Amino acid sequence: MPNIRLALSQTDPWVGDIDRNRDEVVRWTRRAAEAGAQLVAFPEMALTGYPVEDLALRGSFVEASRTALVELASRLAAEGLGELPVVLGYLGRSEHEEHRTHRPAGSPQNCAAVLYRGEVVDRFAKHFLPNYGVFDEYRYFVPGDRLSVLRLHGVDVALAICEDIWQEGGRVTAAGEVGAGLLLVINGSPYERNKDDVRLELVRRRAAEAGCPLAYLNMVGAQDELVFDGDSLVVSADGEVLARAPQFEETLLLVDLELPAAEGDQPDGLILSDGLRLARTDLGGDRLPAPAEPVAAQVAPRLDDEAEIYQALVEGTRAYVRKNGFRSVLIGLSGGIDSALVAAIAVDAVGAGNVHCVSMPSKYSSQHSRDDAAELARRTGLNFRTVSIAPMVEAYLGATDLTGLAEENLQSRVRGTLLMAISNQEGHIVLAPGNKSELAVGYSTLYGDSVGAYGPIKDVYKSLIFRLATWRNDEAVRRGEVPPIPENTILKPPSAELRPDQKDTDSLPDYDLLDTVLDLYVEGDQGRDAIVAAGYPAEVVDRVVRLVDTAEYKRRQYPPGPKISPKGFGRDRRLPITNRWRRG
Repeated sequence: MPNIRLALSQTDPWVGDIDRNRDEVVRWTRRAAEAGAQLVAFPEMALTGYPVEDLALRGSFVEASRTALVELASRLAAEGLGELPVVLGYLGRSEHEEHRTHRPAGSPQNCAAVLYRGEVVDRFAKHFLPNYGVFDEYRYFVPGDRLSVLRLHGVDVALAICEDIWQEGGRVTAAGEVGAGLLLVINGSPYERNKDDVRLELVRRRAAEAGCPLAYLNMVGAQDELVFDGDSLVVSADGEVLARAPQFEETLLLVDLELPAAEGDQPDGLILSDGLRLARTDLGGDRLPAPAEPVAAQVAPRLDDEAEIYQALVEGTRAYVRKNGFRSVLIGLSGGIDSALVAAIAVDAVGAGNVHCVSMPSKYSSQHSRDDAAELARRTGLNFRTVSIAPMVEAYLGATDLTGLAEENLQSRVRGTLLMAISNQEGHIVLAPGNKSELAVGYSTLYGDSVGAYGPIKDVYKSLIFRLATWRNDEAVRRGEVPPIPENTILKPPSAELRPDQKDTDSLPDYDLLDTVLDLYVEGDQGRDAIVAAGYPAEVVDRVVRLVDTAEYKRRQYPPGPKISPKGFGRDRRLPITNRWRRG
């Protein structure tokens, strides 16, 4: 049987930075060539970054992508890399009118291409377009109608893009119909909790359906709210994992594959499953025997649940700060669990020297919270200062007659104003410390603790916040380091400390109960009656549902943050702000 050494370049494309992305393709192709690869692949839209959203509607951006693709092919050849076929994603356009979707010729397409010997030898567009959750690809793209098959060193390699294997039929079935020896899929698949297990089962199932090994390449990095975890893998036709890349790391995954020899020569244009037309590209090359020095198969270990989530939060924060041109971050450090975890994430994302924290005590701030904030700063080495807001608050209260909730919110808004003033003066980006439980029920102050450009724990329920903080401390002990978060911060009852002896449970149900109900209502889309029927107290469910429904206007004004759940606030869950439906 012929052999192919496949290189999967698990990289981090930056949206809109075509020049950088093109340079990265050259750099990683060179690494693949030096490693003896016979075929190298890059992720979905590796040339433009992903997702490009409404940039796809700008003709200048589409043409820049198409031009860069041709230039990249020429450059690879000029730098001695032309003999290595390169598969990569880019933003293209349709050549013909799409009658089913009433889209004219020249409409945008999510495309992939094959570069070889200085030329773009094949182009094709994504067949199945996702239009659920965070995806809006029907808004932008025209679907493709071809199955591209490369014949290389005596093997037929069928090509697909991401959603093409998440749906039944299509290119998976078509690859089986033509007897492909390998199905290569390039992806931009965002991270969610436990998605690595879902992907593995999907890839195993599709490999069996195609009747050949399947190579699944995913990107890493983050783009706004989406985090990409890599987790590229190669499985055999019977589901054995042959290689698997680490999560959240740029890497070159190499694997030597013994593949079925190409048989038959079905004609171009042959109609296959779902109306796909066969398009063959013969790259030539003799059948290759097994290499004298095979590469060691890499099967990276999986991260446990807390480690995976924490790394996703770090990756999302790092990418947002770095890709938006900032170097440093600013956090209001209260001594509570939320700001403590955000500070730990920030230190791991951008380094302690680039993290600036401000303790802003009021007359209600406890001494133990002030001490906890200072202790976290000491343990991590971040930059720390204290600015009392008491005189500022008193100045407001002297000018206006505020009591109760208005006085509580005033303290938060003074802190938000102070953070933004320091941000303007010193050039730091402000990180907001709100968690998903608080955002869900509106337990936050507009223009106060919601101030910031990015919310690292926006999609993390409060009960999970405590588990992540404990995990991060345990991980530090495992590494022989000082745990970053003081134990008292984790153990003490949560409090906003905006009035004497205040506790979160004064205003909200216990977080374990609250988060369970929220998960059913938000992630599960279950109504009030269904949740009560599941055994949860009616008075609690009624209250939680009412709070969630009336806080939509606050959530719309909260900054973006990394998505880790199946349904995050923002791109996933889109409910009208003005909404009179109150039946759950």
